Amino acid sequence: MKIIITGTSTGIGFALAEYFGKKGNKVYGLSRKNVESSHFTTIPTDITDNLQVQKAVSEILEKENRIDVLINNAGMGMVGSVEDSSQEEIIKLFNLNLVGSVQMMSAVLPKMREQNSGKIINISSIGSEMGLPFRGFYSASKSALDKVTEAIRYEVSPWNIDVCALHLGDIKTKIAENRVKTNVSEPYKSTFEKVYELMNSHVDEGAEPLDVADYIEKLLQKKSWKAHYYFGKFGQKIGVPLKWILPQNFYENLMRKYNKL
Repeated sequence: MKIIITGTSTGIGFALAEYFGKKGNKVYGLSRKNVESSHFTTIPTDITDNLQVQKAVSEILEKENRIDVLINNAGMGMVGSVEDSSQEEIIKLFNLNLVGSVQMMSAVLPKMREQNSGKIINISSIGSEMGLPFRGFYSASKSALDKVTEAIRYEVSPWNIDVCALHLGDIKTKIAENRVKTNVSEPYKSTFEKVYELMNSHVDEGAEPLDVADYIEKLLQKKSWKAHYYFGKFGQKIGVPLKWILPQNFYENLMRKYNKL
């Protein structure tokens, strides 16, 4: 298969690129940093810049006669209170987590239509299904990507193009080092520090990136896709159906206990 993966300089993206490259697929990794690997080819790209996106995809199509899979993995975390988050921080987050992914889909879709096939996986979060304390804009950015995923599924289905959102729970990566941490004002500081310590411990206890790669490999073998898939520890995945069936106030109380608020 010919696979494009974004955000391959570290973490999940790097693990995916290495995994699928070792399996004999031709993998192109798009990230701002150039990464040396014998298993995939890096094309330095800032996916928030549409000119760079178009140039990267054109470069791939000069070498390849098709694009089978796009995995929109590039993204960033952001923590802090809603009140203290600046317009600049919010826009930067949405530009990467939403706009960048949309620009990547727009770049590969003409080729996928031409070949009458293709698969697109938008990496989302279990946290997109609920507003997480001190991660409100991260949840919102991934939730927006979810709704775009649902919409585009209708639009591209005539060309046998499958699209889904893969909602991940906590994965053992260095995400804590790369999160945007907004200024947290005095009223929130003590509560935020407790929640922040807890969220970092959840990451340390999360699933391995290679487990995500194995899950995606199995997903790519399915003949038809649902709009949403969920991968993570049971305690995190169960939060999604509980939100659907429990009264809102009862669910919020459970979330407060889970986040030690």
